[in-house]
Amino acid sequence: MFEMFHLQERGTDVKTEARAGFTTFLTMMYIVPVNAIIMGKTGMDMGAIMTATALITIISTVLNGLWANTPIAMSVGMGLNAYFTFGLVLGMKLPWQTALGIVFISGVLFIILSFTNFRVWVMQSVPTDLRRAISAGIGAFIAFIGLKEMGIVVANKATLVSLGNLSEPHVLLGIFGLLVAFGFYTWRIKGAFILAILVTSIVGWAFGLGELPKSIFSMPASISPIFLKLDIASALSLSLLPVIITFLITDMFDSLGTLAGVGYRAGLFKDDSKELQKTLEVDAVATSLGALLGVSTTTSFIESASGVEEGGRTGLTAVFTGLFFILTLFMLPIFESIPANAIYPILVMVGVLMFTELEHINFQDIPTAVSAFIITLMMPLTYSITNGLSLGFIAYLFLLLIRGEFNRINIGVISLAAIGSLVFIFH
Repeated sequence: MFEMFHLQERGTDVKTEARAGFTTFLTMMYIVPVNAIIMGKTGMDMGAIMTATALITIISTVLNGLWANTPIAMSVGMGLNAYFTFGLVLGMKLPWQTALGIVFISGVLFIILSFTNFRVWVMQSVPTDLRRAISAGIGAFIAFIGLKEMGIVVANKATLVSLGNLSEPHVLLGIFGLLVAFGFYTWRIKGAFILAILVTSIVGWAFGLGELPKSIFSMPASISPIFLKLDIASALSLSLLPVIITFLITDMFDSLGTLAGVGYRAGLFKDDSKELQKTLEVDAVATSLGALLGVSTTTSFIESASGVEEGGRTGLTAVFTGLFFILTLFMLPIFESIPANAIYPILVMVGVLMFTELEHINFQDIPTAVSAFIITLMMPLTYSITNGLSLGFIAYLFLLLIRGEFNRINIGVISLAAIGSLVFIFH
């Protein structure tokens, strides 16, 4: 029954894979309520988002286990879901249906490119340090959103932003949740994020900052309010091309970074491995499928590393993870009752983890240092991943030109800088 996973060849067994799958499930279970809180800000039905998030996690993760035979779990990506909500819908005032159309188109492009040598071209063309800066910039962006939504950072006419009212009960709950998340992660507790949400929610309920769940389980909410509601025609606009490219490139970088961090460490991937290629193919298909279901970009989750650490080495780990996520379909009453400020601390925590990519960047190289700084700073300051990425690549190309370092300029850098220029031409 399990011969297709080649368990013996990879030095594992069904029991180990099941334990690894459950560990991965615990560490990334938080995505269901967190994604619903974030995307729910667009006006989309939160119950439908929870169901759709669980469904795309189940489908993509199980599919990856069966197709690629890798222990990589997938779900709606943190960072791009925040950009979807706060950048496109609330920032650019795009209808959420159009934003879903953008996600779908980027996914289709990813599908097409995943069956070509484009992955190799990207790896060779785009400097690793700039890819790391993009990850760090997204981390700063979602952390800023988390702090803002908790009320720790507020608007100020004189200074743009300032410290919020730290005596306000909901703000105090958010600070408590942040400290709990930091503490649990520092102690390397499995399922630190979902446990932090649970502890903070209990405290919130105890102090009347949220309503206790009326029940524990219920039937899944219908996804009909968001299913197939994407507007592809409106997304097919030249002015939105940079945004589509941003979703495509960011998803690809995120996936490649995750697979490098998880797969290479476990000895699962080589640069030209079929497993890596197939995992990217599932990632691409899942993004378009997720847009049809009504959620933002789907990507490989770094939390898969927890399952790998437990001994997971094959796709059976991913299959078990996906099957465990079926439980979340029936936990709507609990998820709906979670106070918002028990959720937003997790955005900050994820932001911290992504921001640590800066430690690997060579800041002795001036073009790299300046570009990384611009990318990381401008994403949160302009409330846009697209703006930060575009300004960074334009600055990188400009500095290489004036320094006469033409050997470092390639078609990839030129293309991304040119596409980034469209952001400001059509601004």
